[in-house]
Amino acid sequence: MRPSSFFQLLAATSCVRAHTPKPGPDGKYTISSRNLKAQFIPYGATLTNLFVKGKDGKEVDVVLGYDDIAYYPEDTSHPVYNSVPGRYVNRIGHGKYTIGNTTYSTQLNDGNNTLHSGTNNWSYRTWNVTAATESSITFTVRDEAFSEQGMPGLVLANLTYSVDGDRWNIKMNAVSPTAKSPLMLTHHTYFNLDAYKNPSTEKIWNHTLYMPYSARYLVADDGALPTGEIATAAPGSINDFASAPGMFLGHAQNLAGFSSNCGGGGACEGYNGYFLIDDAPANAPVVTLASAFSGIKAELRTDQPGVVIYSCNWFDGTADLKSTQGTDANKKVVRSSCVAIEAQDYVDGINHPEWGRREAQISGPGETYSWKSSWTFTKL
Repeated sequence: MRPSSFFQLLAATSCVRAHTPKPGPDGKYTISSRNLKAQFIPYGATLTNLFVKGKDGKEVDVVLGYDDIAYYPEDTSHPVYNSVPGRYVNRIGHGKYTIGNTTYSTQLNDGNNTLHSGTNNWSYRTWNVTAATESSITFTVRDEAFSEQGMPGLVLANLTYSVDGDRWNIKMNAVSPTAKSPLMLTHHTYFNLDAYKNPSTEKIWNHTLYMPYSARYLVADDGALPTGEIATAAPGSINDFASAPGMFLGHAQNLAGFSSNCGGGGACEGYNGYFLIDDAPANAPVVTLASAFSGIKAELRTDQPGVVIYSCNWFDGTADLKSTQGTDANKKVVRSSCVAIEAQDYVDGINHPEWGRREAQISGPGETYSWKSSWTFTKL
């Protein structure tokens, strides 16, 4: 870590700047380009709306969220809509990990495991807005030592969203200046490229998913915790999205095992697992999500070594859609009706030295953690 990087982060996260940018009358910060409009709130540094032009030229709000921004901190289900659940995302097996000779215990908030560092993770925090222009916005957060159970060391982080033409960019930097600490981030983005307006289905299975560099995946137990095994998906199998473009997310619905593929005591249908990204060329799209109904194609580029795919099994139809989404017949987020796509490092890699990812997931004095992804939205 260069000294200037640390001091810049420290200055940005220690206090709100004197000329803090202000939101619009609806409480949201809006950035836009010729083809995209994105809106955000400080709670969780959350993306509330992302408007993309569909095949008919009309705007489509392609991400989940709430109309009432005051409801984000009130929703006890806390699905982590389009925010950053740091400082260590996804699962920590059995709520324990070791740095040096010290074993740390973290909050068990997901069965026998820790999910997203517990129930005081960064998606529950109100971030500072430190800069904003018509096309970009920067948020910062200061995370004190042990503000999440079992997480040592102060962490300072910033997050910049920007839009340029068809592209939405996300960049994060963080430092732990005083101690070694787990540090692994993602953006927890939930998509439905039809904005729930397809009259023929409320589900996500009509979207296509192509991940040409992700034939391998982490085998997980019933609680979505990796076992340590890395498997390769055979062409046409449940976890295959690499062998051919244009596969439907629901291509394996009729295969044995699909209805329990993501565990949950056999109750989790579809996907909630980590796919490795192997040997992708520089700047190549590693995930392509598309829908023929809206005519929208979304391509992910990232510097991360893999991606979590979660097909929204645990939504039970009680959460409301936004007023920008749905039909007269459907106003709710029903089971398996969206997909979260989360670029990140290996799930629970902190507890699996055989994967060689521990050094990337533990950061400390003298190091700067960085994360970068972008989504490009075009028409099919």
